[in-house]
Amino acid sequence: MSLAALTDRKLFAGPRLRRLRAQLGLTQSRMAEELGVSVSYLNLIERNQRPLTAQFLLRLAEVFNLDLRQLTGDADDRTLADVGEVLADGLFRNLEVGRSEIGDFVQTFPALAQAITRLYGAYRERASASALESSAAAADSRGGADAGGPLERVRDIIQDRRNHFPELDDKAENIAEELRLGGDDLFAALKERLRAKHGISVRVLPVDVLPESLRRYDYHRRQLQLSELLDPSGRVFQAAYQLAYAEVRADIDRLVEAAGLDDQTAQQLLRINLANYFAAAVMMPYGRLLTAAEQLGYDLTLLAARFGASFEQVCHRLTTLQRPGARGVPFFLIRVDQAGNVSKRYSAGRFHFSKFGGTCPLWSLHGTFRTPGQIQTQVVEMPDGTRYFSVARTVRTHVAGWGEAEPQFAIALGCELKYARHLVYSRGLDLDNPNATPIGINCALCERETCRQRSQPPVTRQLIVDERSRGSTPFRFAEPD
Repeated sequence: MSLAALTDRKLFAGPRLRRLRAQLGLTQSRMAEELGVSVSYLNLIERNQRPLTAQFLLRLAEVFNLDLRQLTGDADDRTLADVGEVLADGLFRNLEVGRSEIGDFVQTFPALAQAITRLYGAYRERASASALESSAAAADSRGGADAGGPLERVRDIIQDRRNHFPELDDKAENIAEELRLGGDDLFAALKERLRAKHGISVRVLPVDVLPESLRRYDYHRRQLQLSELLDPSGRVFQAAYQLAYAEVRADIDRLVEAAGLDDQTAQQLLRINLANYFAAAVMMPYGRLLTAAEQLGYDLTLLAARFGASFEQVCHRLTTLQRPGARGVPFFLIRVDQAGNVSKRYSAGRFHFSKFGGTCPLWSLHGTFRTPGQIQTQVVEMPDGTRYFSVARTVRTHVAGWGEAEPQFAIALGCELKYARHLVYSRGLDLDNPNATPIGINCALCERETCRQRSQPPVTRQLIVDERSRGSTPFRFAEPD
């Protein structure tokens, strides 16, 4: 929500402000003193008896260096979608909880709402584990589908930070500037820094030497071994990843400890994600990337060429540009395989990600597999009327030899339609009256009645079965009460 929008309607966010004050470790009197307001006025705001004014929000942001979305409600959109998805489960079908009631609950008790989604995730994880344990054939796949396990917990932590870790960005920017002094060949500069400062050698080895690995670190030889299957951008990324463990391990460990994870697997996953974040930040330093992105209209192909990165690396890095006072377009990113399985999802803005299912088949993201390497753009509209602009293309993780199946994924980078004018891909489009494709979160949660692509009826509606007729859509369901 913009500050201009605040003048159009009253914003009550007392519980969020009270929670923020507790996180900062401030008493009401101390916060009121620093904001230059009376204690009684602050107390009224926290009790939702006074709205937050634009001036008050600006003062909060200035004094405490805050992201205003923590208070304006945009940060609650994902939680709202998550709670709605939980309550769509058949377990709660008879409760008839409306969207407005869910919204009131999330706004008033945001932490409790997040706790409920985590509890439901744990329930789903145990239910999935029990089902897998009952099938010996599925025993080997237990680590794959992770609805509420360590992978999902790490995703939640990254999302809570909006995929932005300024501690790592600052260190990466300084190191990147030092590496530039060594010349334009970043891979050579990284190899030399690893050798000179840390006694780590880097070798690119034939596929027959590393048949099952793209990267391997030999602790005894202090040698980073990279597969020849990695393209140049992949080699640079893996060298920068190793540099993260050599130079910012203490910073990464502090972030992992602050996350409060009690599961070793989740801790390791978060550590890997943070090392990956650092590696991308070294390849594409924050300030230089933001300047280039704005100059080039977020042309992903040109950005990849300028920074020696892959299409996917650029897309992923753009979701992290959330530095206060120097923010980029708040993008979301999702990566799927040809079966529709989601292997990556990040969001600096808001998007209706499904935590427990796939994505809508009407999204052009899936159509990119028919035109490999070509960029497809699309304006999509969610059931609540929110519109997004997406840029999608297939990508590959590494090359494959003859006769080997090449892993292929599709990436979608998107933003709310209001930001699309910043993107070169929107030129020539009428953004005020776009031809938007109606999509849903997934079939189980989408209530669009005329969708011919539907694979199952929504769990929120009663299925209607008629043996005498067959409509244009495969399922009919009852109107909401």
